Amino acid sequence: MNTNLYPGFQVLICDDDTSFLRSISFAIERYCGINNVVQCSDSTDVMSHLASGNIRVVLLDLNMPHISGDELLPKIIELYPYISVVIISGINQVESAVQCIKLGAYDYHVKTEEPERLSNSIMQVIRYQELNLENQAMRGYMLENQSALHPAFAKIISINHQMHSAFNYIESISNSQQPILITGESGVGKELIARAIHETSSCSGELVCVNVAGLDDNLFSDTLFGHKKGAFTGADQARKGMIEKASGGILFLDEIGDLSLASQVKLLRLLQEGEYYPVGSDTPKRINARIIAATHQDLHSKKEDGQFRNDLYYRLKIHHVNIPPLRERKEDIALLLEHFLTLAADEFDKELASIPAGLLVLLENYSFPGNIRELRAMAFDAMSTHQSGELSMKAFKGIIDSMPDVNIYAQPEKPLFEASSTLPTLKKAADLLVKEAMKRANSNQSLAAQLLGISQPALSKRLKNMQ
Repeated sequence: MNTNLYPGFQVLICDDDTSFLRSISFAIERYCGINNVVQCSDSTDVMSHLASGNIRVVLLDLNMPHISGDELLPKIIELYPYISVVIISGINQVESAVQCIKLGAYDYHVKTEEPERLSNSIMQVIRYQELNLENQAMRGYMLENQSALHPAFAKIISINHQMHSAFNYIESISNSQQPILITGESGVGKELIARAIHETSSCSGELVCVNVAGLDDNLFSDTLFGHKKGAFTGADQARKGMIEKASGGILFLDEIGDLSLASQVKLLRLLQEGEYYPVGSDTPKRINARIIAATHQDLHSKKEDGQFRNDLYYRLKIHHVNIPPLRERKEDIALLLEHFLTLAADEFDKELASIPAGLLVLLENYSFPGNIRELRAMAFDAMSTHQSGELSMKAFKGIIDSMPDVNIYAQPEKPLFEASSTLPTLKKAADLLVKEAMKRANSNQSLAAQLLGISQPALSKRLKNMQ
């Protein structure tokens, strides 16, 4: 087999004009390096080519003898829904283009277009198919690796190597009695990690979750330690604290970075001495639960600023699990989006929508300040208004465009240029930005323009001036 063929699948070009077949094949090889091409000048041979070959993209002429492209298009879409069909016709009519798109064509082009522009458009289709194949491989990899992991991690959808390293680390410390600190931005799934730790451990008791954000010192003591009858006005009967409820299990303290200094002292004593006093009691009780703490804040910076106790910081950080933000786990976006769309389709009792080609590119270039929680909300919002067929990108674009710029502590700003380097001219810097945006958008001008914050006509003009 020729290992220099590109792409890894075949591109079928069907046109009864043999001279056009040669010219389009030459053009896409010259401009895009596409040489894994099957030429077909007889439309009656198309279906046999599809049945016997590894074809993922079809370039189809509309006006052909024997069987027209109008007849072939719906047959291909029905029998091979994974194949992208691009119509390349000599007819420059809006009605014809709209009809083909309605029938399921990926795109519509006129033969008189400039060869370079036509080739770049075909390259987008190739990249779309490559992404689909990559996502399928990722899903297979995920299932293969998930089966080797503890069942506790089944609900945490990820193929990211950092996440899998965290899973392995969690299994290794699951039966330790020392505290565990889980860090990560809001929405990354810290409580899911806490539940996985509980399930992988040998604890017989339950997982008790307490969000300590907003608790003043008195409420913190009463919530965790409980109180005696008559300890304060309104204490008509004794009440067990969350520590006692978590006996034999795990006490999960979320948002530990918001704890007041006074409450930090009490938590430190609990960890050091292993005992506590219910409010109003002079008799100590022993803790019989493991402590897991979580925060989205930078505890090290808070410690340096005197807002978090140094001794408590190191006491909690005996075992540390850091969850990377979604923007650093871009390979997980497609898997998570498909998962959330499936959940939303079930909830709204709708057919599962297909994902448009440009959506993953859009999402992979978004910073996701709300992380996985934000992606879930986007998917559910989009499915709530979805009717049929392909999912609309409007819901996603609307949310992304409405988000203000967010500074996140875990992402320190990096200088665009080294102090010792020579500054580029404004024109060169602008050209570099345009090239990077086109690269990130997989040559999709609409998405690249959105990344740059300019209109598509303005981007098109810049691209022409760069040639």
